Order: sequence, then structure tokens, then C-alpha cells
Amino acid sequence: MLLVIDVGNTQTHLGLFSETELVASWRFATERDKTGDELAVTIDALLRLDGFSRDMVTGMVVASGVPRLSTEYSVLAAGKFGLEALVIGPGVKTGMPILTNDPRSVGPDLIVDAVAAQELYGAPCIAVDFGTATTYSAVSAAGEYLGHAIAPGIEISLDALTMRAARLMKIELIDPGTVIGKNTMQSMQAGVIYGFAGQVDGIVAKMREEMGLEAVTVATGGLAPLIFDHARSLDKLDPLLTLHGLRIIYRRNNP
Repeated sequence: MLLVIDVGNTQTHLGLFSETELVASWRFATERDKTGDELAVTIDALLRLDGFSRDMVTGMVVASGVPRLSTEYSVLAAGKFGLEALVIGPGVKTGMPILTNDPRSVGPDLIVDAVAAQELYGAPCIAVDFGTATTYSAVSAAGEYLGHAIAPGIEISLDALTMRAARLMKIELIDPGTVIGKNTMQSMQAGVIYGFAGQVDGIVAKMREEMGLEAVTVATGGLAPLIFDHARSLDKLDPLLTLHGLRIIYRRNNP
């Protein structure tokens, strides 16, 4: 079985694949000071929770937005699983030409999302990932990575608002059902959800204009379901897009 690991700045998302079937997935908070041994304890417990064991894992692939943890997962793979982890980065075969000014600087999660969106939904496409940042990755009709846009994420924006505005408090991120709020909490929820939906529609429209094509848009990330129904430009919702991208890239490097 293949263990895929998407290390985000806020959360880490794990998936266990049997061939192309995702048989289990888990999320836990990303802690940047964790060691490989500590991460191994967490992963071992999650595997056992669903009736699996580390002996069943025959491959491991990692995309990490936290460089230090890339090393720790490599240590974990070698020391606890007896495997060489494939860490997404320069030199890894993705099957997708990167047409940015500095391809080596493109975040591995952006490439993974783009590869999965093209493979699963066709090109041209735009992968929109609602994570710590909201990212938009554009892929040409020829399957080339054209570039991306990066905006502050939903939770980061909300945290900044509550920190800077003394009368505003933490709120639950749910759809208030109206854009005209009748109280402070409802008004903040409306601003966040409908405001970000408008941002998505605006950025996607400009990307499609620059691409000169009606690219299919795929939404992913933990907060994607919150925005999907309110952004007219989003075509597909796939919360597991990044995990499938990791599986696809691993197989391209281990045929």
C-alpha cells in the first residue's frame, strides 16, 4: 500500500492507497518542531486505528510546505518503515513542464494539485486550493504549468480581522444563509463566505481571460466545501485532489 502525506502549514493530510483506491485518510495539526520519531508514533496510531499496520506500507510520498518536516518524514520513512520516501521537489518526474520564471521555487503542493487536476479532469484547468493560503494553479491545454496566484487564506484573513478589530470576535465558519447580516456574527460570516466566493470568481475570470480558454476549475482543501456552492466559477469539488496527485506522481516515478 502507498502512504501519501500532504504537509500543510496548518494541517497534515494523510492517505493510504491500495492501487488507485483510497482506503483510508486522516488529518492532524502540523507541528513544525516534531521529530521523525514523534511523527512515526502518530502515523502508527492512525494506521492501527483503522486496522492497518506499518508493515502493510510499501511506498511513501511526501509533499511538504514546511521544509524542515520534509527531512523528518524522510528520516521516519527510512528508520521506521524501511523505505525511501519520494519527496516532491526539483528532480522528481511530474510529467508536467513548469513554465514559471523559477520552477524550483514553485511550492510542491501547487504542482501536485495541478497534476491531479489535469489527470482527473482534463486540461486546460485551474486548481483552487483553500488552505492556509488560497492558491490558484493554471494548466494549459497542452498540460503545461503556466503559473499561479496566491491569496491570504480564509482562516488567516479572519484571524487578522479579529486581532485588529477590538469589537469583533472569533466566529464559527458556517454559511449564514444571507449576505445581509442581522448581527455581528452573521455579518462576519457573510463577509467571509460571500467575500471569498467573489474573490474566487474574480481571479478565475481573469485567469481564463489570460489563458484565452474556458478552463475547468477544481476546488480542494479543507475549506473548499464552504465556498464551493457560492462561487459560480468553480466546476468540480474534490477535497482529496492533493492526495490523488501524490499517488499519480509516485507512480510516474515508480512505474
